Amino acid sequence: MTRPLVQTVILNFRTPRMTLRAVEAAHAAMQGIAGEITVVDNGSGDGSDKVLAEALAARRGWDRVHLRLSPRNGGFGAGNNFAMARGLSDGRRADYVYLLNSDAFPEPGAISGLVDFLETHPRAGMAGSFIRGEDGVPHETAFRFPSIAGEFEGAVRTGIVTRLLERAVVPLPIPEEATRVDWCAGASVLMRQDMLEAIGGFDETFFLYYEETDLCQRAKRAGWEVWYLPGSVVVHVGSASTGMKRWVRTPGYWFESRLHYFTKTHGRAYAALATVARISGAALWRLRQPFSGRPLGDPPHFLRDLLAHSLRRLAGRRARGVPAPMPLTEDVK
Repeated sequence: MTRPLVQTVILNFRTPRMTLRAVEAAHAAMQGIAGEITVVDNGSGDGSDKVLAEALAARRGWDRVHLRLSPRNGGFGAGNNFAMARGLSDGRRADYVYLLNSDAFPEPGAISGLVDFLETHPRAGMAGSFIRGEDGVPHETAFRFPSIAGEFEGAVRTGIVTRLLERAVVPLPIPEEATRVDWCAGASVLMRQDMLEAIGGFDETFFLYYEETDLCQRAKRAGWEVWYLPGSVVVHVGSASTGMKRWVRTPGYWFESRLHYFTKTHGRAYAALATVARISGAALWRLRQPFSGRPLGDPPHFLRDLLAHSLRRLAGRRARGVPAPMPLTEDVK
C-alpha cells in the first residue's frame, strides 16, 4: 500500500529561531511519514530569510526541509496558500497538507495520528490537534461557529446568560475523544488535498484571524467534516508572531476579519446584528465588571475601537491601515 504524502507547512514571520525549533519538532514527528516540510518566510524583511537559509543548510539529515520566500506579508492565509500552491519540491501532489504554527511543537505521533484518522474517515476534510501550553495548560482550540447569540454570550460574561445560550457558546469544552466540531484552530491542523481542491484554499481577504473559521465553514457547506483529535498532542507558545498577548490596542485587521466573516457567511444585516450583540454584551459587562472582582478580559479601548470601526464601515470606509503583527523580540542580525 502506497503511503500518503504529507506537505507540512510552517510559516515564519520574524521569529526564525522559534521557527527552527518548530521545524525540528516537526521533522522528528514526520519520521515514518512520506513527504516534506515547507518553511515559508512570509515577507519578514528583517533578515529572517538568511537566518533560516543558513540554519537549514547547516543541518544534516534535513534534506526534505525546503525554504520558500514569499515576496510579501499577506497574512496567515496568503502565506499558507503560497506554500500549498507550489506543492512538494519535486512536483508530486501531496495527499494532505499539515499546517503548523511557527511556535508550535508536535509531540511524537501527533502528525501520524492525524494522517491515520483521515485515512480511515473519507469524509473528514481536516482534523486538529489537542494543544497545550508549555506550562501544560490545555488551550481551547475546538469551537462552534460564531453567531449573534455567541457574540452576546462571549461579551456579556454572565453565568446565567451562558447557561441560557449554552448551544451558542463558541469555545467547546475540550473533548476527551475524537469529536466532530464546527472549526478548529489552525495552529496544528491536517487538511485533505481533495477537500482543498474542491473548496479552494484560504480567503486572503482575511489578513489574520477568522481565516480558518471561514475555511471550515466552506468545508462543512461542501459536505466535509472537521474533527478534533485529543490523541494528537502539540505544545504551543501562542501568539508569537502576532503579539496578541501583549496587545495594547486591538489592530484594525482583527475588526476587518471579524466583519468580513459575518458578512461573507450570513450577509450584511446579520453582520450588523452580530456587532450590535457584541457591543451590547460588552457594555453590560463593563457595568458589572467593577463589582465582579474579575479582569476586564479585553485589550484596552476594545469597545470604543469596535464602535469606531463599525461607524467607519457604515460610512463606507475601511479600517485604518493593516499593521504588521508584532513578533516576540528576536535578534536576527
